[in-house]
Amino acid sequence: MLQQSTTPALITRSVITCPQCGHAQAEEMPTDACQFFYDCTKCGAVLKAKPGDCCVYCSFGTVKCPSMQGGASCC
Repeated sequence: MLQQSTTPALITRSVITCPQCGHAQAEEMPTDACQFFYDCTKCGAVLKAKPGDCCVYCSFGTVKCPSMQGGASCC
């Protein structure tokens, strides 16, 4: 009999909301690295992770990055 894993599947899509213009954009998150910068597709603002966050998804996304979801330390 196969055992089912109790580890939840990682969510790899997050919606980033630009703090400058309020534009929200769904993006696929990298699973092997943290993304420190993101260019808003509407106003062009360059977003960078807030102090204490590891990446832009943890700062501005609807879902924390895969590293944080998995309980690992920040990149």
